[in-house]
Amino acid sequence: MDTSPRTPLSFPATARNRDPILAVLGRVLPASGTVLEVASGSGEHAAYFAERLPHLVWQPSDPEPHHRDSIAAWAARAAAVNLRPPLDLDTHTGTWPAAAAANAVVCINMIHIAPWDACAGLMKGAGNILPAGGVLYLYGAFKEGGRHTAPSNAAFDESLRRRDPGWGVRDLDDVAALAAVHGMALAETVEMPANNLSVVFAKG
Repeated sequence: MDTSPRTPLSFPATARNRDPILAVLGRVLPASGTVLEVASGSGEHAAYFAERLPHLVWQPSDPEPHHRDSIAAWAARAAAVNLRPPLDLDTHTGTWPAAAAANAVVCINMIHIAPWDACAGLMKGAGNILPAGGVLYLYGAFKEGGRHTAPSNAAFDESLRRRDPGWGVRDLDDVAALAAVHGMALAETVEMPANNLSVVFAKG
């Protein structure tokens, strides 16, 4: 029985950032294979990207049941044959499901709205599943060299920490150091609208 919501969740930022993100993904993702999206949220990105990257199998995931329902609802609307049903995946867990095996991992706007342990789990999991040359793509606000890149990011960081002291805009140096522990090197950063970054790691 289909339990997906008739009206899936919709996040305003998705419509603003999806095309700039797609432009980078279209360049850095492999020519074929499976892309695991970690923390797919509403599922809007998954549906949009799967339709526009038909040469790739798109595997969304999220630990929250109501998010997985929304992902399924957006997938039903998209009717993209390369879009798989969402996985229950929590980066905090030590073992990811076998279905999470992928040639690339995409994670959008997660590591600042989660404890640092979630970022650590993401790096460990991606390092375990990615083949040599596989890509981990992150999108969001970052500090660089310990400093915010814009006043708006500093204000955003403060608002996140008020909501949860474990949240906050992460320093790119810290994220890159953690990725290196799991065999991934920083390959590229791309400046994005609204003082965000696309950050691309490659598995060595």
